[in-house]
Parts: sequence; C-alpha cells; structure tokens
Amino acid sequence: MNELITHINDALWGYVLIGVLVACGLWFTWKTKGVQFRMIGEMFRLLADSAISGTGTLSDKNAGHKHISSFQAFAVSVATRVGTGNLAGVATAIALGGPGAVFWMWVIALIGSATAFVESTLGQLFKQRHKDSFIGGPAYYILKGLHCKWLAVLFAILMTITFGLSYNSIQSNTICGAMQEAFGWDPMIVGGIIALMALVIVFGGIHRIANVSAVLVPVMAIGYFVLAVVIVAMNIQLIPHVLKVIVGSAFGLEQGVGGAIGATMMNGVKRGLFSNEAGEGSAPNVAATATVSHPVKQGLIQALGVFTDTLLVCSCTAFVILVSGLYSVPELNGIALTQAALHSEVGSFGPIFIAIAIFLFAFSSIIGNYYYGEANIRFMTSRPAVLTVYRLFSGGVLVMFGALASLEIVWNLGDLCMALLTACNLVAIIALGKYAFRLLDDYRSQKRNGIKEPTFHRSQLPEIEKDLECWE
Repeated sequence: MNELITHINDALWGYVLIGVLVACGLWFTWKTKGVQFRMIGEMFRLLADSAISGTGTLSDKNAGHKHISSFQAFAVSVATRVGTGNLAGVATAIALGGPGAVFWMWVIALIGSATAFVESTLGQLFKQRHKDSFIGGPAYYILKGLHCKWLAVLFAILMTITFGLSYNSIQSNTICGAMQEAFGWDPMIVGGIIALMALVIVFGGIHRIANVSAVLVPVMAIGYFVLAVVIVAMNIQLIPHVLKVIVGSAFGLEQGVGGAIGATMMNGVKRGLFSNEAGEGSAPNVAATATVSHPVKQGLIQALGVFTDTLLVCSCTAFVILVSGLYSVPELNGIALTQAALHSEVGSFGPIFIAIAIFLFAFSSIIGNYYYGEANIRFMTSRPAVLTVYRLFSGGVLVMFGALASLEIVWNLGDLCMALLTACNLVAIIALGKYAFRLLDDYRSQKRNGIKEPTFHRSQLPEIEKDLECWE
C-alpha cells in the first residue's frame, strides 16, 4: 500500500504539480507587479499595527462582539506553517534530494508568496459571517465566485482530510520521534498527552486557538532563529561553501551530494509547499476570519507568512544541517537528522532543544490544522454531532495514529492529500485571480491618494456584489 502511494505521489509531483505551481506563481507575480517584493514594507506596517492594537479595523457593529485581529489570523496561519515542515521536512528534503532541494524551497517561496497573496485576498473577499466571527476559505470562494458547488464540497472534504486528519498525524509522529530520540519516552504515552492537550484547546473554538497561537508562534520562532544564528555565526567561514553546494546541487552540478536534478527539485518543491502552504488553499481559511477594512490587507499579511516560514525558519534548519555535514549519512532522515546536526554543533543540548522546539512547533500546527478542517466541516454541515466527531478524530484518534505509525506512511499519505488539495485550489484561484488583481489596484490607488487605511465596499465589484456578504 505504501509503495502504491509512493508511485502515485511521484506521478503527481513529478509530472503535473511542480510545473503548475511554478507557472501560477510566476503568473501571479507578473499580474500583481511583484507584490511580494514591492509591498513588503506595507506588509510589515500592517502586521505591526495589528499586533500593537490587537484589533482589526472594522467597527464592532460589523464585526460582532468578538473578532479575530489580523495578527491573530497571521499567527494561526504561521502556526500551521512553522512546524514539522521546518525541522523534519527540510531534513527529509535534503536527505532525499540533496542540498539543492533547499534552493528549490527558496524559489517556491519567492514566487509562491504572490500565490499566497491572491488566495488569501480571495478568502477575505468572499468570507461570510458566522456567530461572533467571520468564516471563509477556498470552499466559500469556489461556491460564491465560481458557483460550482460540487468542486466546493470536494475541496472542503479534501481540506478536512488533509489538514484535520493526515497532517495532524505527521505532526504527532514528529513530536513523538523527537521525544523518543531526546528522552527515550514511549511514543504511545507522548501521543496520549498530545491528544489530551489538543482536545482541550480545539473544543474551545477559533478564539482559543487564536489566543494560544498568538503566544506560542513568536516565542518558538524567535528562540529557534536565535539558536540557528548562533550556530551559523560559529561556522561563518563555511557559509560560502554551503551556498555553493546548495546552488550546485540544485542544477545537477554537485551530484555527488544529491540525487538527480528531478528528484532534487521535486523534494524541494514538495517540502517547500508542505512548509509554506502557498497555493494549497489552507491560509485563506484563517485569513477570512480577520477583521479588516480592505481584503488586500490580509492578503499582504499572509504573503509575509510565506517569507517568515521558508526564507527564515526553513533556512535556519538547512544551514544547521549542511554546516554539520551529516546530511550524507544514510541512516539519518527527518527529525533525527536535525537533532543529530544540532548535537554535533552544540552538544547534548541540541537534541533536547529540538525536542522542545518541535513540540511547540508541531503542537501549534495541530491546533491550527484542526481549525482548517473545522471551517470546512461548517461549510458542509451545521450539525454539532458531526463537528464533535471530527474534533475527536482530529485532536485524538489521528494524533494517536501518527504517534504509532511509521515515518514513511504518514509522510506519503500527507503528500498525496496535499497534491489533490493543491490541484483543486489552483483551479479556483486561476479563475478568480482577476478579482484579487483589481482589489490590489484599488488598494494602491487609495494609498497614492493619501488614504492611510484603504477601505472596500462590495459595490466596487458590481458583477459579484450579490455574492459578497460582508462588505456593505
């Protein structure tokens, strides 16, 4: 069974999705005039304003008694991005594809951030009211924008399976592997503790998830970044060689340290997408919950999340592994490779630090992944019993499955789900991207006219005005 899934993944990733992802990223970069580069200052301004104020910019009568701020929505999305993919995923990509896989992770992040902008802007545009917060995502913009119910339902099913179930088993598997490596703890016991903690949080809903993520994400990202910078500084003389190896391996010039160029690219793109999720259709689910005055605001903030994830955190892991030189040891893969690399640099403290870091990274991903599934469950049905069953499976059953299953099976299942989900979302954002482009032009026009905080009204898009519920 595992071998069959591997063959299907190779076919999907090797011949279809890589080309489509890169083409879409380039297309969106061109149509937005390089939004991810030209407006990076605005991205930081919006994020800082939201983090300081702790609120959105719509009045309470429009947002409801409670609301999710731009920073909280950013934190939840980064919580799902900054996790297993950054520590175990990068190591797996290097082990299977060589150092050149890091180069292709950078490429998919640089062009994929434009894709992330488009999908998150669409998530905001087509969001709907739900109790005391907003709700939205690809299922909603497929239904309201494309008027294609079967595709919307298919996406909702795939999102629920991929994030709420499959990805949570990957996060749990990595936590348990790290704890066993560092402390010798039984995976079954660790899995049970993780499941119990996750269930307590997910039964509290999006507000509890957002509050927990807003605390965990900055702490874990800053702590890991500081350690990585210290290690790189200790080995600064090796950095030119590391960069040469990465670029050489990416184009098949250093094949002694990597696989064929096709395998290098495929592993880099797969692990890059698993980590930054650009184009996968996940971030729009939480981007839609934010309270903002213009859809482009959250699109810009979510685009910044791709840079944070891949160019910052993933690069930290990659440099630590490559500086250690252990990436060529056949027995090391996944989180074990990252732990071994840190052990070689900072001694016995390394594996322990990684075990703690991966717990924070992966646990925050578990609760963030859960919400993505919840948003899509709510799209399909409002029955409380269905949501309760989903919570038990996402936070409990699949967490325990990941704790006990092999590394190969959980990653292969995750890759297959990711491929199907991404293909479904790309169809939608290619068709609806024109609205994101028009919104961006409007936002830039208002900024040029001296308006510090641009606003949007649904009458500005008359052809779809009736489908825009939240922009009176």
